[in-house]
Amino acid sequence: MHRPETIATDLAGVRRAAVAAQGLSGPAPESSPDAALRVAQRLRCVQLDPISVVAPTQELVLAARLDGFRAAHLDALVWERKELFHYVAHAASLVLTADYPLHRLHMLAYARGDTPSARRSHEWMVANAPLRRHVLTRLRRDGPLRARDIEDRSRRDVGALSWPGARSVPYMLEHLWLRGEVMVVGREAGARVWDLAERWWPQWTPRTPVGPRRAVELKACHALRALGVATARHVNEHFTRRRYPGLADALTRLERRGEIVRVAVRDAPAREPWFVHRDDVGLLDEGRAPRTVLLSPFDNLLCDRRRTRAVFGFDYTIEIYVPKDKRRYGYYVLPVLHGDELVGRLDSAVDRRAEVLQVHSVHAEAGAPASAGGAIGGALRRLAAFAGAARIDLPRVLPRSWARALRSSA
Repeated sequence: MHRPETIATDLAGVRRAAVAAQGLSGPAPESSPDAALRVAQRLRCVQLDPISVVAPTQELVLAARLDGFRAAHLDALVWERKELFHYVAHAASLVLTADYPLHRLHMLAYARGDTPSARRSHEWMVANAPLRRHVLTRLRRDGPLRARDIEDRSRRDVGALSWPGARSVPYMLEHLWLRGEVMVVGREAGARVWDLAERWWPQWTPRTPVGPRRAVELKACHALRALGVATARHVNEHFTRRRYPGLADALTRLERRGEIVRVAVRDAPAREPWFVHRDDVGLLDEGRAPRTVLLSPFDNLLCDRRRTRAVFGFDYTIEIYVPKDKRRYGYYVLPVLHGDELVGRLDSAVDRRAEVLQVHSVHAEAGAPASAGGAIGGALRRLAAFAGAARIDLPRVLPRSWARALRSSA
C-alpha cells in the first residue's frame, strides 16, 4: 500500500498547473490532425455549440492551443479517422472514441432510465414506440439522413415533449443518440446527419466493458489531468459532469495506490483536499513560457465558472441570452488569457462577407498589466487570421494602458 504524501503550493501554482495541463503555455505546437488529437486526448472532451459569431467553439478551443490550426484538421479526426465522436460530456461535446467504454456506461444508464430525465425520456419513447421503430427502420434502409428527411409518424396525443416547440423526430433522434443507438455522422448545411451507431463505429473501437467502480477512477484521472490540480468538487463538474458515483471513495483508492497525490493549497478559499495526478506533479513548478490567447466562452479552462472564480478570480457569465440593454460586457465575449492570469474580455464578431474581425469592446480586469497590450494585439491578429479576416476593426474606447498597442496591431 502506497503511503499518501502531500505537496504544498498556492493558487499561483494551481493556475500554472491548470494552464499547462490545458496546453495553453509554452510554444504552441504546429497544427495537424495528429496534433489536434493530442490536444483532445489531454482535454478528453471539446464542447460543441451552434453559435458561430467568431468561429464554432470547438474550433476556437483548438485554435487557442495549436499554431496554424485549420478546421479541416478537426474534421479529419471526426469524419474520416473517427477518433472523436459526438456525445455528452460536461455538455454536448466531441469525445474520444478510445473512451467509448466509459461513455457506453452512460448510454446504458440512460436507456434504463436511471435518472429523472432519463425516466421521462424512457416513458415518452415507450409511448411513441411506433415512431422509434419508424426512425430506426428509415435509417437502416436509407441512412444516413437528416431529421427533416424522416417523416413524423408520432401520435400527437401520446407523450408530451420536454420543451416547447420541439418536434417529434428530432426529439426521438436526440434520445436514441443519448442511448447510443444512433450517431451524428456528418453535417449538411448546418444540420446534423444521423445513422445507426452500429454502422459508424470503427473496427478498432474498444469494446471491453469497464465496471462502474473502475470507470469512476478512470474518469476522475482524466478530469484531474485536464484540470492540473483540483478538488473532488472540481472533478465532479468536469469531463462527465456529475456522473461520478462514489467519487470520494474512488479518490481515496487512487491516492492509496499512488496514482494521485494530495496537494495543500495554502491560500485556497476553502480548506478541502486538492489532488494532482502523479504524472503532473511537475506542472506545479514548471516555468513554461507564457502565452497570450483569446479563449472561447466555452473553453475547457473556464467551463466550470465556480472554479474559475476561485482559482483565477475571474467572474465570467456568457451574456448571449441577456437582453442587449442589460449586458455588461457584450454578446460573445472572449476571455483574455495572459500567462496564467485572465486579464480581460473582448466582445467580437466576424463579418465574413467583408472579411473583418469586428471588436465591439475591450475590458481590462482590475490590476491587469499594462504590458499585456502588445501580446493581446498579437492574439487578435492570430484570431483574425484563423477566422479569415483581413482587417481588425477596434472600438473607439479602449483600456488606456492597452490602447496604443492594440491600435498598432490592427
